[in-house]
Amino acid sequence: MPTDIKEIDLNAYAESCRQEFETALKTLVDIPSVSVDPNHKSDINRCAETAQAMLHQIGAQAEIIKTKGNPLVFGQLGNNPGYPTVLIYNHLDVQPADAEEWETNPFEMLTDNGKYIGRGSTDDKGPALAVLFAAKYAAQNQIPINIKFLWELEEEIGSPNFEQALKENKDKFKTDSIAVSDTIWISRERPAVGYGLRGLQGALVRLKTGKKDIHSGLAGGLARNPIAELAQVISKCFDAKSGKVLIPGFYDAVRKISESDGADFLKSGFTVNNFKKDHELNSTRTDDDLDGAKRIWALPTFEVHGITGGYSGPGVKTIVPHKAEAKISMRLVPDQDPDKIFALLETFIKSECPDAEVIKEGSLHPYMGSTESREANAARQAMKTAFGKDPAFVREGGSIGAVLSMKNVLGYGAVFLGLSLPEHGYHAINENFDWHQASGGIKMFVHYFQSLANLK
Repeated sequence: MPTDIKEIDLNAYAESCRQEFETALKTLVDIPSVSVDPNHKSDINRCAETAQAMLHQIGAQAEIIKTKGNPLVFGQLGNNPGYPTVLIYNHLDVQPADAEEWETNPFEMLTDNGKYIGRGSTDDKGPALAVLFAAKYAAQNQIPINIKFLWELEEEIGSPNFEQALKENKDKFKTDSIAVSDTIWISRERPAVGYGLRGLQGALVRLKTGKKDIHSGLAGGLARNPIAELAQVISKCFDAKSGKVLIPGFYDAVRKISESDGADFLKSGFTVNNFKKDHELNSTRTDDDLDGAKRIWALPTFEVHGITGGYSGPGVKTIVPHKAEAKISMRLVPDQDPDKIFALLETFIKSECPDAEVIKEGSLHPYMGSTESREANAARQAMKTAFGKDPAFVREGGSIGAVLSMKNVLGYGAVFLGLSLPEHGYHAINENFDWHQASGGIKMFVHYFQSLANLK
């Protein structure tokens, strides 16, 4: 069995499969696999069938695993009991996209000089295919490793059926390590390997003060205004200017950020100025780099995603609305517990507005992995070899519920080998991916597979 990879051969392989990669990515992106919308159920199933066919094309065994919700796609390339096994997780469901806001059709991928524009191109179909093509090379060149693929189609709605599916198929998913390719670098100039995820607790807050909207001239001043009351309650939950959460007890369990953590955050190369540029922000709550890094990686948040109710058409319609709803989430950090945080939120809101209804929406615990495990060291070397730069080890501000489920059921934490860049636009309009990241990712994962094989 070969133990070394010839870079000239690997580079030639990556370049030779560019057209095939672009065709496969367009095929997947053009399927609107929007998991939050039940109207796209047939698209979800079509995406699963397409992904299964792509696994078959590289010689993998592949099947669609049904759940109570959307299916999983499982593939396996190699089944030698003498080889180590790695399980690679990606997701193929996507966020909704409003075509009127996009410069191009979000579900008709446009290729523009190595840039792939379309919903799901970077989150997470492009990175998933980079792993697929790397696995194909590993099999063709007899790298002694078994590779399993686990592609989910409910990640964007919190993976509600994922853990149960893991339990029901635990033997099938048995592995020696887990890698996830669904995270973001600090910048194109600085690769990043993640080792932590924030948790999440979502909530809907509803207030109904009547049976119908009424004329503000007839009832204004006497009738309650539910939109205004919810806005007032929210302003008491957190300081919108500083971001500080004001709910009593909210910070009690937050793990202290050590000086070494802070030093690592700064060494990562993160800057607020670059962050503003990458995410097209006019301003931020702080211009201090360390404070900024802590805010997105290691501190909890309170966010308002929308307030609905009343009239939202053109001009002004002079009514007093009869109901309103606020959509809220809180990102959580070690050692915050989502259930306890929701209880604090509900108690506080009820104390301010007793007839408000507080509904729990999606809970995820925070996750902390290792920066010094054998797999983490293999990831560090693989990324450096493929991209020519030492990666920073950072925490991720987002949440991936499947990671916690895999640790709970399969017994392994994950290494995060993401390929996305801030400017690729996770969940944003004009989401995109690019060939530089895809080709580098193919080479990175080949080196990672080789490193895991050598560990055995």
